This record gives sequence, structure tokens and C-alpha cells, in this order.
Amino acid sequence: MPLDHETILRHLFAARQRLSAAAWLIVRDAQAAEDIFQNVALKSVTRDVSFEHEGALLSWATVSARREGIDWLRKHKHETLGLEADVLDLLDHEWQSKHAQSEGPRMAALRECLDAVPANSRRLLELRYFEGRSCQEVAEKVGAGVAAIYQRLSRLHRQLKQCVDQRLSHS
Repeated sequence: MPLDHETILRHLFAARQRLSAAAWLIVRDAQAAEDIFQNVALKSVTRDVSFEHEGALLSWATVSARREGIDWLRKHKHETLGLEADVLDLLDHEWQSKHAQSEGPRMAALRECLDAVPANSRRLLELRYFEGRSCQEVAEKVGAGVAAIYQRLSRLHRQLKQCVDQRLSHS
């Protein structure tokens, strides 16, 4: 069951500092980062997007904050000195690796299991959860029916759960 608007906003405001920081890393402007956070929060409840759980919401929000930050830089490129795209990618990679180190064994196991997922299945997961697209959008993007996407995602969820459980039981 998708998260309701109140729950979405509660989760976003709990992660406000992290999401604003993701935007600030790109724009280097505290007020712009706050504006970006507010835009992301507004989009989360006004766009035709649904989130099944907090993780999907926060992944979508982080990607959205980064994209909005990049758009902000493009609009204000003559006003500010921004970082080059390759530097931004390096910072993002470093942040992701530091973030992964602070995660518990369940997240580490999930990352290992995700690494083992075939490329076409991984693409479905990326579209759905990291880009925050609806199943209808995923279906259109990959040229499949919505029912097939739901079925493939359901199968992937089961496989990932079994993989994570297996890795945790062996450690």
C-alpha cells in the first residue's frame, strides 16, 4: 500500500538535513539547498508518484534533490562558481561509499545481493526505486506490460529477500 501524503512529508522532514546536504553539495548555497528541499517535498505530494516504503521515497528524494541542484546550477551558472560534473560525481561516489560503511549488516548484504542481479533486472529496480518511477512508467520505458513489471518486481523482491536472509544467516 502506497504511503499517504502525511507519512511522506513526515519521512522527508525527518531526512531534511540529509536531503538539503545532498543539494548543498551541488549548489553550495544554503538558501538554494533549502528551496530545493522544499520543491522536492512539494513534488512528492503533488506529482502522480507513489511510494511503497520509506526507502523508495528517500531514494527518489535524493535523486530529485541532486537533479534540482544541477538544474539550479544551470540556471545560475553566471552567478556562481559551481563544481564540474566529474567532481560532483566523485563527491557523490565518496558520500555513497562512506554512507555504505556506516550501514548495518542487512544493508551490506542487500548491496552484495544487488550486485549479483542481472543487468536487465537491475535496470527495473533502478527505474522503480532509485529514479522513483511508477510501474506504468517503468513498463513504458522497457516496452513491457504493467502486469509483467509488477510480476518481475515481485519476483525480484522475493529473490533479494532470500539472498539477504541467506547472507545474514551465514555471517
